[in-house]
Amino acid sequence: SVPCSAILSSYLLGERLNLLGKLGCLLSLVGSTVMVIHAPEDEEVTTLEEMTSKLKEPGFLAYAAILLALCFLLIFYLAPRYGQSNILIYLTICSVIGAFSVSSVKGLGIAIKGFFAGQPVLQHPLTWILVITLVASITTQINYLNKSLDIFNTSLVFPIYYVLFTTIVITTSIILFKEWVTMTVVDIIGTVCGFLTIILGVFLLHAFKDMDVSLGNLPQVLQNEQPVPVTRDDKNILIEVDNSSIAPEDKPKVFMLCT
Repeated sequence: SVPCSAILSSYLLGERLNLLGKLGCLLSLVGSTVMVIHAPEDEEVTTLEEMTSKLKEPGFLAYAAILLALCFLLIFYLAPRYGQSNILIYLTICSVIGAFSVSSVKGLGIAIKGFFAGQPVLQHPLTWILVITLVASITTQINYLNKSLDIFNTSLVFPIYYVLFTTIVITTSIILFKEWVTMTVVDIIGTVCGFLTIILGVFLLHAFKDMDVSLGNLPQVLQNEQPVPVTRDDKNILIEVDNSSIAPEDKPKVFMLCT
């Protein structure tokens, strides 16, 4: 989604992505791939009762409460004040809400399997809770993602949203299914390195978005050093004699007579 959105926005919307932005997209994609490769596999959950027990655990309830508090803070306080100028406000809202949408989809997938297996999933209250959560979260995501696309460059919106969404979803999955228990040292190191690569990619993408840098003008950009202009006042300009043929000792002298 990151390279496709950058390419399509360049051709269809006339938005320009410089060389550093393209490198940032690539690094973000590489970092996300490394995180996904080293992330542990989900714990097998086959029934809604098992899903309910996972959702009721204190660790996930505390994590969900923190996400909801952060979401409310962003929506009701930060978004009206800084949403028009800071690209991270709207995208963070979409990413935080995405944690609930992905969890709801996972639970509804279990419910659909149980429905075709003849289980009474429609009578289970968790099914309808997951449906309501999914509809509310997807509606909120679409709303704030469209607001972000109306204000900011599409080539910036999709990579940053992709990185934030992937990071929060993986974190939610680790907490909900306790995947960190089975992680080895290699997986932990790979996850941290992937996350640092994502941070570097987002920094390159966002910090240098206004620079005119491409492969064609890269040598000129690196070698172009503008001389620092020397500011002189009017007195020095008036008494300066621009004549290279006159030796310093032969230049005319200026005398001031005071009465």
